Amino acid sequence: MEELKKLVKNHALGNPVRLGVMVFLLPRRKALFKDLLKVLEVTPGNLDFHLKILEKEGYVKIYKVFADRPRTIVEATDDGITKTREFLRILRALVSE
Repeated sequence: MEELKKLVKNHALGNPVRLGVMVFLLPRRKALFKDLLKVLEVTPGNLDFHLKILEKEGYVKIYKVFADRPRTIVEATDDGITKTREFLRILRALVSE
């Protein structure tokens, strides 16, 4: 039951959009904002709201790059990757019990 308490207390990943962002970033490490919009099928405002929470909690860094035009990059932090893997490990363990 201690594992379940950890899972429930994880405010950052307790939302499907935020968990989806992190699961998408796990194998890639970083992605364009527009790619996350496409994959998660949310509005720009909704995604921005959830990314700000992930950034505040230290899961991601958000920054702009200027190629042919300004683009927003979302990059998972080392800590964010570690916390997401731990969250998924606990979830898998609880589901398999």
